[in-house]
Amino acid sequence: MSLLSNTFANQTILVTGHTGFKGSWLAAWLHQLGANVVGYSLPDLPTTPSNFAAMRLEHCVTDIRGDIRDYAKLHQAIAEHKPSIIFHLAAQPIVLHAVHQPKETFDANTSGTVNLLEAVRTTHSVRAVVAITTDKVYRNQEWLWGYRESDTLGGHDPYSASKAMAELAVTAYRETYFPAHRYGEHGVAIASARAGNVIGGGDFADYRLVPDCMKALMAGQPIEVRNPHSVRPWQHVLEPLSGYLWLAARLLHEGSAFAEAWNFGPLEQKGVTTQAVAEKLIALWGNGRFFHNNPDHLPQIETGLLRLNWDKAAARLNWRPVYSWEEALAEIVAWFQAWQQQEDMYQICCNHIEAYVQQARNLKLAWSL
Repeated sequence: MSLLSNTFANQTILVTGHTGFKGSWLAAWLHQLGANVVGYSLPDLPTTPSNFAAMRLEHCVTDIRGDIRDYAKLHQAIAEHKPSIIFHLAAQPIVLHAVHQPKETFDANTSGTVNLLEAVRTTHSVRAVVAITTDKVYRNQEWLWGYRESDTLGGHDPYSASKAMAELAVTAYRETYFPAHRYGEHGVAIASARAGNVIGGGDFADYRLVPDCMKALMAGQPIEVRNPHSVRPWQHVLEPLSGYLWLAARLLHEGSAFAEAWNFGPLEQKGVTTQAVAEKLIALWGNGRFFHNNPDHLPQIETGLLRLNWDKAAARLNWRPVYSWEEALAEIVAWFQAWQQQEDMYQICCNHIEAYVQQARNLKLAWSL
């Protein structure tokens, strides 16, 4: 058995946002590791189609439908199922949606995180929490180098600000109720994980480059690219998930030593332009074209340059990414081709996870051994 299997097998683990893109991949991986997965998500699926439905994950998890903004129901779910580990992914994740629905975004991303932390404080089963935020929590400086965990938090748009505020809530609860010097008394370790521009098979969300590209390619339509020269730290979904899992394992076994903020980013720390991603997807698909279009009704809130530094995770967690951006895109195209052919998508996702873990083992990464 691997270190992750030894950690998660037979553990009851709560994943909030388990029906979402990242949440569904995480739930599938945890199920593969032998965990008893409890999911907590909104009644409606976030997209149609969805990765959760494609994998038929409702048969693999305890599927609770509730709102992260509903404290009473969330508290009841934690009190009833008594998870030892929580991965908190429930959020309103779309930057442009946040512009049009700012209150909903702050309620879900900030107040929802406070609800989760308060439920942990007032129940007694949880030993480790990984709260997932984003690389957009940093104050935008348009730096040529990647943001580090010690850099200033900010947020000049509702989405970024809501996630930066969630980070502050995590820090406040950790320092006030679960401080490191009293770990022997409370036994709870809480960390935050920052990753962004996560791409992968099964993402059908609107206003995201790779899903927009794949929808257009599958429909035989040209790809619309809003900001072709924007640079982003694109990373395959399994990259940050491996970091989340390894971080949770370290929190469980070593407690407060790792209860802090962590960046998880891609091999190419300098990032890749949106145009390069679109062109590579077209080449891998075998046909297609793209055009530049930035509609006047969409506000210019996205940063032009965003890079993420993950040196801390490499030095202290012995974590590093596995795939190049080209390998990540090849995995994505393979997933969507299988989905188009109506293959068993749970098995396809398991195969992708196993191939990723094997490549990590070849690199002798600690979490994969």
